[in-house]
Amino acid sequence: MVKIIRRPAVAGSFYEGTEKALKRQIESCYTHPLGPGKVPYLSSKRKGNILGLVSPHAGYMYSGPVAAWGFYEVVQEEVPEVVVILGPNHHGYGAPVAIMEEGMWETPLGGIKIDEELAKKIRAACSLIEPDESAHKMEHSLEVQLPFLQYSYGESFKLIPICMMQQDQGVSQKVGEALAEVLKGKNSLIIASTDLTHYEPREFAEREDKKVLEAILSRDPQRLAKVVFKRSVSMCGPGPVMAMLTATSLLGGKKARLLKYATSGDITGDYNAVVGYSSVCIEK
Repeated sequence: MVKIIRRPAVAGSFYEGTEKALKRQIESCYTHPLGPGKVPYLSSKRKGNILGLVSPHAGYMYSGPVAAWGFYEVVQEEVPEVVVILGPNHHGYGAPVAIMEEGMWETPLGGIKIDEELAKKIRAACSLIEPDESAHKMEHSLEVQLPFLQYSYGESFKLIPICMMQQDQGVSQKVGEALAEVLKGKNSLIIASTDLTHYEPREFAEREDKKVLEAILSRDPQRLAKVVFKRSVSMCGPGPVMAMLTATSLLGGKKARLLKYATSGDITGDYNAVVGYSSVCIEK
């Protein structure tokens, strides 16, 4: 029996709060003019080519169509057995790098069990990672990735959630190295949850985000750190992305593809203060 259940924190706000409405919302993200255009068919093969994703985490009404591009690619190509989701800590609760090692995460689409064996191995492989449920309790950046996965995969995969308040390059590299060590030979997917520039005019946001995306597409965490920190880009999840890039490189990643970039202004029509969103996949 599962003792620890992480209840949804943003169901009914960031995304619909009932199963039926949420499924409809996810379908509308796929078919939205800014989305890939259709709902993906579930792959029957475990190709293992897609190792990682960069995925946004705003409310589905804002970033859902952009997020749909990444999940569209994965669902059509992969059937992962374990999904690691790395997200920034927006609320300041808990350990600097916090993992949940046991239990289950719930959304309106059901429950996903944590891969307790691998989670404990990851924590053991990196002393910076601490078991801490409190960091995850209110955090939305990991939670909003789950319904897209559940829509297509149901309960067939297991979860490893890692929340990063500390996001410098050194910490991110060590987290990524631990992930690669433990996930080697596993059928896994690593999702780095981040939004890009926050609340700037569209022209400024697009210029800064272009530099960030060029760094991500180079698959060079050091270059990404240089761009984000020297230019003071208001990207909220550079640490998760650097950790994902480190891990996927060690796991055989050779190519990065930008699937979609858009801003909140493309949804709302207000371009005075936008947030940037992107979907990127890392492949062998």
